[in-house]
Amino acid sequence: MKKLTILPIAADLTKDLDYKTLSELMSDLETQSLSCNNWSESFPYKPEVKFKIGYTAEYLVLQYEVIEEQLRGHYSEVNQNVWEDSCVEFFVSFDGCKHYYNLEFNLIGTGLIGYGTAEKAARNRLDTSEIEKVRTFSLIMRNGSDKRWTMIEVIPLSIFKFDELVNLKGKIIHGNFYKCGDHLKQPHFISWNKIENPAPNFHLPQFFGEMVFG
Repeated sequence: MKKLTILPIAADLTKDLDYKTLSELMSDLETQSLSCNNWSESFPYKPEVKFKIGYTAEYLVLQYEVIEEQLRGHYSEVNQNVWEDSCVEFFVSFDGCKHYYNLEFNLIGTGLIGYGTAEKAARNRLDTSEIEKVRTFSLIMRNGSDKRWTMIEVIPLSIFKFDELVNLKGKIIHGNFYKCGDHLKQPHFISWNKIENPAPNFHLPQFFGEMVFG
């Protein structure tokens, strides 16, 4: 099981923000990689993906950096099938993996957030008004065959409404980070923590890694 420490960010994130300001706030945080291509025989393509994560008393902040051969941002409405696009995902549990939230965003910042157990049929999605509280800041770059994008998500802790999140410092949680693109020319399903399952499936909390708030 991989482990990481989520460090605090000394900033007021309630005010107006922009990508440059947020990127500077994240600059000192440790960079992590999505290195696990769990189903490489069937889906050999592996984009380059890195991420950083930090927090304040009211927010989680995620920054992704992606280099991939195809950029797709078809879905523009909340709770659509963003996993079919160039998509990054963060699954997180605050109760020892009994329940978890799945936060999925495509490269243009369209989001989907669900909650529940690993039984997919029993999971529910948050309302549009709740998901739209997550602020996203994207930068997309194309230079010939060089295609890359980066996105910062500012996630209010109030989004995690089924858990009481106070005094985060020292708290241990579990989760995983993913990159996918089901409808890209070369579909892929990569993760931060390794998943041991015969077919692509991110909804397996037994393979979540450990995170502690520093």
